[in-house]
Order: sequence, then C-alpha cells, then structure tokens
Amino acid sequence: MQLSDVLIHLDQAINETEKENIIEQLRAVDGVIAPRFNKDREHLLLVSYNSDRVDSLVLLNEVRDQGYQAQLVGL
Repeated sequence: MQLSDVLIHLDQAINETEKENIIEQLRAVDGVIAPRFNKDREHLLLVSYNSDRVDSLVLLNEVRDQGYQAQLVGL
C-alpha cells in the first residue's frame, strides 16, 4: 500500500452539513483512508489515500461532482 496525502482547496465557504456530505462521499471511494477539513482553514480538505487504488484527480473530481469549485494544492 502506498499512502499519500492530497490537499484540496475549495473556493467557496461551506457549512458543516456540506462538509459532512463531502467527507461521506470521499469515504465511499475505494482507497480513501481519512478525509478531513482543516479546523483553522475550513476551505482546505486533506485526504489521506492509497495511491495504488485511487488517483488524486479522482478525489478532486468527487468534490467537483458535488458542485463545488476546487483545485489541488501541492504539499
């Protein structure tokens, strides 16, 4: 297993329910280990994942498919 992290920046403010929905959607993706929002910068989403099973662009598209504008941020 190759453990990786990706940081996803959301362009708009979102509420707690929206955050929970995003996290739930990402947890359903095979290979995702731990999606979580940064408590100090709530527009940043850190996702730990198995890069042997899923690609960071798939994770980004999962967020975008929910109607959010987002982009990957280099770590």
